[in-house]
Amino acid sequence: MTILLLALVLGLAVYTVSTKDLLHGIIALSAISLLSALLFYLLDAPDVAITEAAVGAGVSAVIFIGVIRYTERRDTSE
Repeated sequence: MTILLLALVLGLAVYTVSTKDLLHGIIALSAISLLSALLFYLLDAPDVAITEAAVGAGVSAVIFIGVIRYTERRDTSE
């Protein structure tokens, strides 16, 4: 189970770095945080898991989405 979760985290990390869409990257980063919280819970650290889920997946995603709302999209193909 742990190996599968770590493989998913690695796959999502590669996707986060390689994607061109910022919103998809933020969603993948939130999924990494949720999987990390699950890993912490499986490793008998429930307090760390709750903190990771709240801050990593919740607050950070809201802040990142708020920031990209105020950016403008530029087309670099010209």
